[in-house]
Amino acid sequence: MQNIKNIIFDLGGVIMNIDVKRTQKAFTEMGVKNINDYFGHGFAASFFKDHESGKISDEVFIQKIKEAVKLDIPDDQVIAAWNALLLDFPAERIELLEEIRKKYRIFLFSNTNAIHRDRFMEIYRNSYPSGELDDHFEHAYYSHIMGHRKPDKSGFELIIRENRLDPAQTLFVDDAFINVAGAIESGLKGLYLHPGMTMNDIRW
Repeated sequence: MQNIKNIIFDLGGVIMNIDVKRTQKAFTEMGVKNINDYFGHGFAASFFKDHESGKISDEVFIQKIKEAVKLDIPDDQVIAAWNALLLDFPAERIELLEEIRKKYRIFLFSNTNAIHRDRFMEIYRNSYPSGELDDHFEHAYYSHIMGHRKPDKSGFELIIRENRLDPAQTLFVDDAFINVAGAIESGLKGLYLHPGMTMNDIRW
């Protein structure tokens, strides 16, 4: 990591295990025929993006899902299906974060929403009850709170500005190539984790 002083990590697929197919399967089992038209890794329909940017509430988001799929599904089932993709935080990645933060300033930048954040915080606490996920980072940025989502340059620029980072000395790590491309366009260095790679495969 020559000349790198700062690292910005993605969350899902990098630090936390996720499986988008589990959410797609959960919706399909409820009778949704076209969930892939609205949701996928690295891209999303407009109301998914609005939810991740904090432009619409959880209640509006749930209603828009129901309208899109043309089914009257109970809210709790929508939430359960939506959260199905969230899996676990492998211990080796959490341990690695603690090692990395001794050498670099580290940050988190996640495209997420309030429903997912509540759930993955719960998953983290169940596995590591002595602390919080955000404790591993100098600052954790969540798209629905900051009002910006990847791959838009505005989110990266906000993080750079708020933390007075030199983009040329800052690495962004994500498992979605479109997001890495957005970081590079913003002047950052980019590291794309190819399918099958984990953050533990990298020499930090």
